[in-house]
Amino acid sequence: MRVPEYRVIGIPGLPEIRQGSGLGELICRAVRGVSLEVLEGDIFVVTQKVVSKDEGRTVRLESVKPSRLARSWAGELGKDPALVEIILGQSRRIVRMDQGRLIVETCHGFVCANAGVDQSNTDAGEVTLLPEDPDASARRLRNCLERSFGTRLAVIVSDTFGRPWREGLVNVAIGVAGLTPLMDYRGGLDSAGRPLEATAMAWTDELAGAAEPVMGKTRGIPVAIVRGLTYPAAEGSARALIRARENDLFR
Repeated sequence: MRVPEYRVIGIPGLPEIRQGSGLGELICRAVRGVSLEVLEGDIFVVTQKVVSKDEGRTVRLESVKPSRLARSWAGELGKDPALVEIILGQSRRIVRMDQGRLIVETCHGFVCANAGVDQSNTDAGEVTLLPEDPDASARRLRNCLERSFGTRLAVIVSDTFGRPWREGLVNVAIGVAGLTPLMDYRGGLDSAGRPLEATAMAWTDELAGAAEPVMGKTRGIPVAIVRGLTYPAAEGSARALIRARENDLFR
């Protein structure tokens, strides 16, 4: 009997990413630098931060003129008014503002702190924004990697989100290419023969979270490969993970 298992392999050796660095080619070079053979079906998990930097999704705080609203809210939140202005510009809706936190719905539909605007692992006075279209970012990376390695692959662009009702942060999938983000068991039967009615696993979120302990926040490893899983090839889109308004009981 085959024992089910999979591996997560961190890819070190990427340089500091700047706009136009050519992230896909740099990932290929880093993989070859550790003499790792890429196998069919390997899933590359890539952090949003390096994707955003490569795409030029960075803003200098000093270049932003805060509005009156941003200045007012910045005083309540204890944040830089320029930072608040950037967050508002990346937001579709304010979900909650309290205890120095600004929870918003981004222009993509994600609900997260500060619209994903991040000051960590950037130059002083600079912030990164989420990619404009994380699915398109994932597709571009997948296409580059498949051309280079000559085999079918998938890509997950991951970011770190908080969770309602639970402490701690987890990595989740904000961009997907080459696989479906939901593993849908609805319509099947459980081990006792009962029909499954609600089980659709957000397995790309699970894979993004599984990759994080290998990548870490301070190790400088923004890419990992998940290997050993069997899954149907699909174009995929992380938009499938966003709950529709009519099904959202907490909106």
